[in-house]
Amino acid sequence: MQTSTGTGPIGADLAAPARTVPFGVPAPGTEVVRSESELRRFLLGLPGVDQVGVEERAARLGGRSIKAAAKLFAIDAAISMVDLTTLEGADTPGKVRALCGKARRPDPADPSVPPVAAVCVYPDLVPVARGALAGSPVKVASVATAFPSGRASLAVKLADVADALEAGADEVDMVIDRGAFLAGDYGRVLEEVFAVKQACRKAHLKVILETGELATYDNVRRAAWIAMLGGADFVKTSTGKVSPAATLPVAVVLFEAVRDFLDLTGRAVGVKVAGGVRTTKSAIGYLVAANEVAGEAFVDPALLRIGASGLLNDLLMQRQKQRRGAYAAADDFSVE
Repeated sequence: MQTSTGTGPIGADLAAPARTVPFGVPAPGTEVVRSESELRRFLLGLPGVDQVGVEERAARLGGRSIKAAAKLFAIDAAISMVDLTTLEGADTPGKVRALCGKARRPDPADPSVPPVAAVCVYPDLVPVARGALAGSPVKVASVATAFPSGRASLAVKLADVADALEAGADEVDMVIDRGAFLAGDYGRVLEEVFAVKQACRKAHLKVILETGELATYDNVRRAAWIAMLGGADFVKTSTGKVSPAATLPVAVVLFEAVRDFLDLTGRAVGVKVAGGVRTTKSAIGYLVAANEVAGEAFVDPALLRIGASGLLNDLLMQRQKQRRGAYAAADDFSVE
């Protein structure tokens, strides 16, 4: 990864303008406060994304066939990466409890099925999920920061985060202000990510880019770098409320970004794909892309998540097919 010229990373010798923006630490032992002009110069200096190339590569990765034994491993891995999600205005405590039961034991008839990674809900339902998941390894994730629009003051966004954490959330999914990003106010976006990360304390922060609104792959790459420099633990494609949501070409761009960030800083940042991932074939495509683009270490729930509501049943049906040679009926599994 190339950086702008300067005696330190990202042009540390450039004259600082009046406004400064905080960065996360980009390398072990490095203390950084950089200027907004340096941020802009760095982001605009990132290598451009070859649209044709990335889409062709995604098509090849998504069409990759794998052997039966590897497929069963991939299905179990995908199940363990699912953030089982319900983010509807009509969500009720009963619905969340049922979802948490499925998260703990996706197939009650088969204890060998791994639990999912997390259950993701609105902040007011975090206590319900916390109680239902007590004693299990499944994390409680909560959306925050004026989800899904991201259009609120920073004070309101931080209050939203505080509510989720006080309710018991282990992970926070924030959404960036796409209006600020598209207007070129990169410093504002970075400041908000940095502030939210500080507010999260020990909770993991997933930063939603809403890639369907960013228009270009170059913008996706820049937004991912802003999130990572601000301290994100994951970069996430989408809220699931905008179309297109997750796509394999966008995921390839994100996997390239986290790979390059790891090479530059030594810090691993995960990727969460969310919205529109409904089939086992598509889920495995993301696992293949993670392995081929970012590296084998990223095929792990610590660094790869799939935000979904309808995917889990298809994974369970395909798992039964691999193990028993026959598909389960769709109504063999609960629908929450």
